[in-house]
Amino acid sequence: MPVHVNIKPLHWENEFFQFQSALIELDGEMPLTDALFAGYDLVQAKVLSQQTAELDALSALGFKLVEGEADFVLGIASASRPEGIRIARKEHISALREAASGAFAQSRFRAPWYQPGDSGRFYAQWIENAVLGTFDHQCLLAISEQGDLQGFISLRELADGSARIGLLATLPEAQGLGVGQRMIEAASDWCRARRLTRLHVATQLGNLPALRLYHRCGGVIERTAYWLYR
Repeated sequence: MPVHVNIKPLHWENEFFQFQSALIELDGEMPLTDALFAGYDLVQAKVLSQQTAELDALSALGFKLVEGEADFVLGIASASRPEGIRIARKEHISALREAASGAFAQSRFRAPWYQPGDSGRFYAQWIENAVLGTFDHQCLLAISEQGDLQGFISLRELADGSARIGLLATLPEAQGLGVGQRMIEAASDWCRARRLTRLHVATQLGNLPALRLYHRCGGVIERTAYWLYR
């Protein structure tokens, strides 16, 4: 079947990574052909896993699988506010940048599509922007009884009355201590205070600890998708 798309330059990413990339949007107006890709170093596409005709069409044009993604939705629990949660401030940015740069090494911004170190730089900037409220709206910290950083979570309020988790990571030395669940509870409390009704979060299909965490916290998979690059 013919596939029609739109193609959208990714201006922020292009400035950050210093090359020309774009995102294909399905159900657009233009026939999917090689001519659409002229002038771009990298073209991305995110395709729902059930869209097999679109996946086949992109594969025939040289797109390659980068990763699978699962998108969860969680209800807002009526639990008490968890202990050991703080709002991230400017003085935390340096430590958060270092933690974020090492936490997402297997992201879709990895080699061979991006330069070594690009993924770390990208997520370090993401978490800084979350602290400043210039991308995600807020960053929360999980802190031990001794005051040590154990993990972080960034949150964005959406126009439809829900929220989305941007980044969530537990530091290596705090693994296995229930930090991830505590941060999900903190996110739920954050949503409840704002009268938001749902919490969304996406993770890689290969990230089994995250999949287990969201399932354990009552998350339901809304959709699965694949990222492809050419």
